[in-house]
Amino acid sequence: MTTLIKNGTLVSATGRHAAEVLVDGTTIAAVLQPGSTLAVSAESGAERVIDATGKYVVPGGIDCHTHMELPFGGTFASDTFEIGTRAAAWGGTTTIVDFAVQKTGENVRDSLEAWHAKAEGQCAIDYAFHMIMGGVDEAALKEMDSLVAEGITSFKLFMAYPGVFYSDDGQILRAMQKAANNGALISMHAENGIAIDVLAEQAAARGQTDPVYHGITRPSRLEGEATNRAIQLALVAGAPVYFVHLSSSEALERVAEARNDGHNVFAETCPQYLYLNLEDHLGAPGFAGAGYVCSPPLRTREHTHHRDLWKGLRTNDLAVVATDHCPFCMKDQKELGRDDFRAIPNGIGGVEHRMDLIYQGVVMGELTLERWVETCSTTPARMFGMYPQKGVIAPGSDADIVLYDPDATTEISVDTHHMSMDYSAYEGITIDGRVDTVMSKGRILISDDAYHGEKGHGVYLRRGLSTYLQ
Repeated sequence: MTTLIKNGTLVSATGRHAAEVLVDGTTIAAVLQPGSTLAVSAESGAERVIDATGKYVVPGGIDCHTHMELPFGGTFASDTFEIGTRAAAWGGTTTIVDFAVQKTGENVRDSLEAWHAKAEGQCAIDYAFHMIMGGVDEAALKEMDSLVAEGITSFKLFMAYPGVFYSDDGQILRAMQKAANNGALISMHAENGIAIDVLAEQAAARGQTDPVYHGITRPSRLEGEATNRAIQLALVAGAPVYFVHLSSSEALERVAEARNDGHNVFAETCPQYLYLNLEDHLGAPGFAGAGYVCSPPLRTREHTHHRDLWKGLRTNDLAVVATDHCPFCMKDQKELGRDDFRAIPNGIGGVEHRMDLIYQGVVMGELTLERWVETCSTTPARMFGMYPQKGVIAPGSDADIVLYDPDATTEISVDTHHMSMDYSAYEGITIDGRVDTVMSKGRILISDDAYHGEKGHGVYLRRGLSTYLQ
């Protein structure tokens, strides 16, 4: 089918202008000047015409950090690949990069195949995988080369969660050395997990078991320290490094310093660190704070992270906004830690709200429209080897397109979201904008406040190397 999108304002990472977008089948055929002979001809021949008057036309969002069906703390993240990708589509995200998980003691290949089995035939939008390496040994290092050849070109290591995912400095160095040779990108969860476990054990021994102590025992200094340590290891190895879910000013300072020195150091942040805080949310009365337990934790209200993180997005010291989407219900899941914060499953659901929440940053004057598109779509595509297939509206690219209405509003609520959660971490936040229409590879998934997609429409993406490193 051919579709013409007319009368809208096309927004890219480099500018905005009136344009008409012609879609032929699954790809973008042309971007046309309104009123031109080609545009008139395209309209007369199109099988479907979409009027985008008053709306922004932007490339579909790419959430490069999700955890569908993740096992954690005796339970599983509550969104399946089917439910989670459908919710993503409702929010204007047309591609996710999820994390296949190898825990300590498991085989990398078997772990990856388990994730393929979870996702295949289930996704409403396209998907790809990073590989979590919970055990860096000779077998795992050898598999890194094989996986890069198969389109899994990024690997996540943890400086936290001893006994589950934790890698020591020697293991991290060896993985980075391997990445320096095969072109892969190492993603780091940078918190000093050894020290955190000591602080958490001491707090529990004092009877300090409420959810807020999850944040208190994971101080921002330990994120800053781990970030600096990982940067130094990357420099020794001659490898790039990408920090996931950066939450603190201390960590951002270390990233900025390295980037100012010209090193290939990159970082993402997440909406929860831009909007939520320890006192009001993680420290909510009773057990309500359990709904805000994530790692790294929400930072204190007095902490300057809200201001600093928005600034980091403006200056590109923070290159990407992802969600770290890892939803759990309060009932029967977060409640596992009612008597001990250490047993609360870590994670906040947000795959449906990322595009809206960062657009609100545009409304607040924190970002430009172009930077919104860049951090939520174009840079993720470039960073993780999907550009120009994804992340841009250009001839030959996948027809992943969002029409965004700046004159409408969105009120975030558990009553209206489409994720499999019995609460919303962003309950009551009103967005001065709204996702109007979502197209994935030429197929309309969302329009007229209705879902028109189906599971299995999304396919697995074999990713190339990061274009930032070539």
